[in-house]
Amino acid sequence: MLKGPVTGAPTNRLRDSLSPYLLQHAGNPVDWYPWGDEALERARKEKKPIFLSIGYAACHWCHVMAHESFENDLIARYMNEHFVNVKLDREERPDLDEIYMNATLALSGSGGWPMSVFLTPDLKPFFAGTYFPPDARYGRPGFLQLLESIKDAWEQQHEEVVRQADRLAHAIGRMAQVSSSPGLLTQDLVARAVRALVASFDDRWGGFGGAPKFPNSAAILLLLREHRRTGNEEAKSAALFTLEKMADGGIYDHLGGGFARYSTDEEWLVPHFEKMLYDNAQLARAYTAAFLVTKDPRWERVVRETLDYVLREMQSPEGGFYSAQDADSEGVEGKFYVWSLAEVEKVLGAEDAKVLSSAYDVSKGGNFEGHNILHPVREIDLALRARLAPMRKKLLQAREKRVPPLKDDKVLADWNGFMIHALAEAGEALGEPRYLDAARRAARFFSREMKDGKGRLLRVWRLGRKHTDALQVDHASLALGLAALYQATFEIEWLEEARALAGAMIERFWSSEEGGFYATEADRKDLIARTMSPHDGATPSGNSLAAHALLALHRLTGEEDLEEKAVATLRLFRETMEKAPPAVLVMILALADHLDGPPEIALVSRASDPELAEMLRLVRERFLPGHALALRKTDAAREDDERTLRLVRLLQGKEAKEGKATAHVCRKFACESPVVSAVELARRLDAKRR
Repeated sequence: MLKGPVTGAPTNRLRDSLSPYLLQHAGNPVDWYPWGDEALERARKEKKPIFLSIGYAACHWCHVMAHESFENDLIARYMNEHFVNVKLDREERPDLDEIYMNATLALSGSGGWPMSVFLTPDLKPFFAGTYFPPDARYGRPGFLQLLESIKDAWEQQHEEVVRQADRLAHAIGRMAQVSSSPGLLTQDLVARAVRALVASFDDRWGGFGGAPKFPNSAAILLLLREHRRTGNEEAKSAALFTLEKMADGGIYDHLGGGFARYSTDEEWLVPHFEKMLYDNAQLARAYTAAFLVTKDPRWERVVRETLDYVLREMQSPEGGFYSAQDADSEGVEGKFYVWSLAEVEKVLGAEDAKVLSSAYDVSKGGNFEGHNILHPVREIDLALRARLAPMRKKLLQAREKRVPPLKDDKVLADWNGFMIHALAEAGEALGEPRYLDAARRAARFFSREMKDGKGRLLRVWRLGRKHTDALQVDHASLALGLAALYQATFEIEWLEEARALAGAMIERFWSSEEGGFYATEADRKDLIARTMSPHDGATPSGNSLAAHALLALHRLTGEEDLEEKAVATLRLFRETMEKAPPAVLVMILALADHLDGPPEIALVSRASDPELAEMLRLVRERFLPGHALALRKTDAAREDDERTLRLVRLLQGKEAKEGKATAHVCRKFACESPVVSAVELARRLDAKRR
């Protein structure tokens, strides 16, 4: 974990940055600037092109390009003489990353990080790519050769370069313009997405498509939801088989818990070893859903091990969650995680090493570049798992003595929203108070630490310092996570905070012309376009999250404006859902919520009534995607009761029948007759299964 500016080496303008990614480059001989007015003003004054390098702290190929090119004195001198060089942490400014990724895709046909973009002084891109080696190889030009070509084009073909930049900037601006498409929001849009997933399903190794394979939590949730709605066994089977193969693969950390970013092969064996907070949050939700559907203890184990890893390694003392752990240790990708047979034997002794090796594919020759990635190659029943548990603990303790990967210890608002959501759902489903406590700590951290003097949300925190105005995606993600936390705890403060975030999101990012949400506010001066995208990347799009958050809040508060804006957002992107469903699965999940009309469950009872506890258990052990759950405690203090009823319309007018614990099951605020039996509540919920 980087604790502050790099010392003991020559430093550049990145030395005072908070971003761990920028600090990794503070000792480069390149005269780096952080993104900001100083760099942009110099480019305009000196009429030099800007070289913009975008990456993130846990990015392996970012490290490679840094070592090969940015630490090379010859290359650095050329960069410093002919360019204004700017480093950007994509995780701090995903709005800028999206704009220049669109440019990179348009110019080169592919994207990724490190992203290498050349801009005019007015920030318009004219050439872009990703990783470049120092010398020509892999079919790519050498970086110094590229710099020379760019410099010559800038000086000798300047007018054409500027015209190309203008054309591309105009095209990027057009990409940000969206109009509602004709057509109805129907279940056929959901069914198309399911068919596309089933068609791309790998029935040998699980997942969707070929290598490299990325976990797709939204796909899992959509397939499980489709099974619940229609009884589609093929959808359920694809989801559970994928979860099984991922959990049995090397992409999963079988000692410490948690998932790596993706698998480089189709078998989920060899991961790209970085661990991202957002992946583990989304996967915890997928495995929680699988547990609710099947009650299979395997999925509970994966959820617990994943979230226990996050609580152990990724939650700050202040309560917020860190962003990532690097793939590299001592400059070698995966070194922290892999084992030799000799190392296993040294830690466990010959007899236990033989048992563990036969279960987890450890051999003298190895399964990855002469080393071993632990992954089960035989069925591990309960008896064997119990026998292996102390061995795994010993290996974990031994691994902790190694040089650990860098931890990116910045706290990001939207990623924390994902983890609050995952902890709330798992805390409910597993009856685990630790997860709810961790979610509360994170929620309080944002309420306390992540606002400016006007009470507006900020995006980034590190080492006690906060910065960067929050984006639309930050508001949507936190609002959705806090709404889930309210339903897990019935603590009204979280719903109040979620509603306030939704209000700020609508005020600052809503498009009154077409509907939908812009990524940024209108007054940003350092953007060549104001984007509005439905497409999911490694994380869900802001518009998808907004649709979910507004629908969830509407089901609790009854505010029609929230539902209207959610539906307008869905209509805006209806054509995308029809033509490219795999790109917008989180949006399609929100559409399914809207169309299904999930149950709204209002409970009214004394807090200590045992029948209430049984009702809650029966609700929380069921897979009820998109449902609303609220509780009015008849023995609460008057002020608390009034505070709840002011916001939660679902509870308004609901009473305890004859003083007993009472459940009101509604859909779209049309309620059935109340029930006072947990068994009858379960029957009604199950009757709505399809």
